Amino acid sequence: MIYGGHFEPDIKNERIKELEDLMNNPNFWDNKKESEKTINELNDLKNTILTVSELKNKIISNIELIDMLKEENDDNLKELIQNELEEIKEKYKEIKVTVLLNGPYDHENAIIEIHSGAGGTEACDWAFMLYRMYQRYFEHKNYKYEIIDEQPGEEAGIKSVTILVKGTNAYGYLKSEKGVHRLIRLSPFDSNNRRHTSFASVNISPLFDNNKVNVEINENDLRIDVYRSSGCGGQGVNTTDSAVRITHIPTKIVVTCQNERSQIQNKEKAMEVLKNKLYQLELEKREQEMKKIKGENSDINFGSQIRSYIMHPYSMVKDHRTNTETSNVVKVLDGDIDIFINDYLMKG
Repeated sequence: MIYGGHFEPDIKNERIKELEDLMNNPNFWDNKKESEKTINELNDLKNTILTVSELKNKIISNIELIDMLKEENDDNLKELIQNELEEIKEKYKEIKVTVLLNGPYDHENAIIEIHSGAGGTEACDWAFMLYRMYQRYFEHKNYKYEIIDEQPGEEAGIKSVTILVKGTNAYGYLKSEKGVHRLIRLSPFDSNNRRHTSFASVNISPLFDNNKVNVEINENDLRIDVYRSSGCGGQGVNTTDSAVRITHIPTKIVVTCQNERSQIQNKEKAMEVLKNKLYQLELEKREQEMKKIKGENSDINFGSQIRSYIMHPYSMVKDHRTNTETSNVVKVLDGDIDIFINDYLMKG
């Protein structure tokens, strides 16, 4: 094959062989979690090789069609080439974005948290709309996701939700969603049908491999509360105090989990998320120290408004960081957010 550069096909093929040899080991399934990681990596590498190979063959085929067109002017052939060209552009962009996912945590799974802003029912409904949008996106990407905590709104929507997302480059793609999302629409909760502006914040963090996370937690630094779940989890979840809230007193980090079947399972999941948050906090501290040493601007803009979803007086979704926009608000809210994610990665 004549492709290479950043794609590094030889390295990828060598890694495929290593993984296949590993799978032939009789003890391969002794550690189910590690086995699944190996299989996922192997499938990802094979899919990447296949995608690039298909694109290469499509380009060669179209070059042949163009040569035919030079010899004979054919409108049907022109239309076919034009359609193929659009497909090639999209596939090339998809591969280019994948190559850009080379950050230290881009290949990790992710934790996504959605919190409603000020505004009561309006904001809670907007948070739920974002929640639904990301669920549709996960399904489109074939990502597995797990709701570990959900706080419903008093009248409608949700106050907050925490989701574990597992899939190829989950954090790499989702990191672009971090920030404040603004909705402008005619309120369905306003009897006078007035226009309202609602806000919700989205936080994205990588889900670090616990085997690589070296975080020591002092039991004396924790306050653990159990309470009755407000969710619709497993059998008995609403009749027993199965939900768990863990507060890390030194950092004031609070983690809750209520969607597992037992208090023990909820505590284990909450501790996993807490370790993840403490590890991320340590990484952020180190990053800030390096910026001070280098004299760089330490403005992180965690709370900056990144995107507006306007449903009235006109239809538009605009990303304020890349100026990418579309008039199809319904399609975006149904999970079609690749245009914003890809442009963020390509311009970042």
